Amino acid sequence: MTQTSDNGEGELRSLDLRRFIRSTSAVEVLCMLLVALVLIWSKSPSEQVKPVVGLMAAFAVMIVLFRARRFFPRQTRVKLAIESWTMMLFITGVLWFTGKNASPLLNLYLLPIILSALTLGRALTLLQVGTICFCHMVLAASSPDIDVLSLRYAAQAVGALAPFFLVAYLTTTLSADVSEAREHLESLALSDDLTGILNLRAFNEALRDQHAKTEAAQGLYAILSVDIDKLKNINESYGHEAGNSAIKLVSECIQRCIRSSDSAARLSAGEFAVLLPTATPEVAEVVLKRIRNTVYNTTLDLRSRMIRCSVSIGAAGYPKDGRDARELLNLADRRMRRDKELRRPPPETQ
Repeated sequence: MTQTSDNGEGELRSLDLRRFIRSTSAVEVLCMLLVALVLIWSKSPSEQVKPVVGLMAAFAVMIVLFRARRFFPRQTRVKLAIESWTMMLFITGVLWFTGKNASPLLNLYLLPIILSALTLGRALTLLQVGTICFCHMVLAASSPDIDVLSLRYAAQAVGALAPFFLVAYLTTTLSADVSEAREHLESLALSDDLTGILNLRAFNEALRDQHAKTEAAQGLYAILSVDIDKLKNINESYGHEAGNSAIKLVSECIQRCIRSSDSAARLSAGEFAVLLPTATPEVAEVVLKRIRNTVYNTTLDLRSRMIRCSVSIGAAGYPKDGRDARELLNLADRRMRRDKELRRPPPETQ
């Protein structure tokens, strides 16, 4: 289960980053639009307008190339980092020609900071803010009337740069909290409430992914179908809380008997499924027996009475028993029911 859930979280995170990449274009266009509006409204002289227009053209070409050539198609974090830092350098160049630290565009630095804080994490964001502070000092040093080593400049720098640190810190903190909350909700949506293992939906996704991966690699895997014997009798004799205890006991036994790379799921009331990647039919048989013996040797205390649970299990393997994932699951289920029938006592001895 752990591997499946980790893979799921990784896929979700990757999907989030790809969505941010689509949004980045809008942020970059907004950045250039704000620069153009300030140039027009302030009626800047031509010696300022021409280099800024050149920077805007170069920045626009970078955006188009990044989208058209699909650089780093799988490295979404690398792509976001490059775009964020390129935007920061573009803003620094614009500031150089529009009044340096006195430019009305100084707060444009907030755009790459927020983008980095939402996607790249606290360390890279703080590194970017530190680089912005260095750029601020370089811009100040280029002005003959400013001494970057004076207390006056230090006070001005703190007042100008402190909001950047605050925005970076608050945005990264908020992003981390939102991601943690969302991952928790996703985990709840993919796990069974009672046992904590995968639910039917999550198992179907895991089976589909494993089947596609195994088929492409010409490998193998196995499926186990597990059902608690006489769960209805436990519910009727001791109540549904006792039945829930039996279900949790069997779930814990299954998890003790499988690898971390395997996936266990609860499909219905007392029915479970186990996905065993790379497992041969012989390995599946070993795991089957291990689960059966572990469940039987683990007693359940119900109203000061020790009860032994038992399970019926069927197995099916790819590609020996079939090449369709759903057919394999159905075959394992049929073999489980056959196992239940074979081990059921004759009517006269019940």
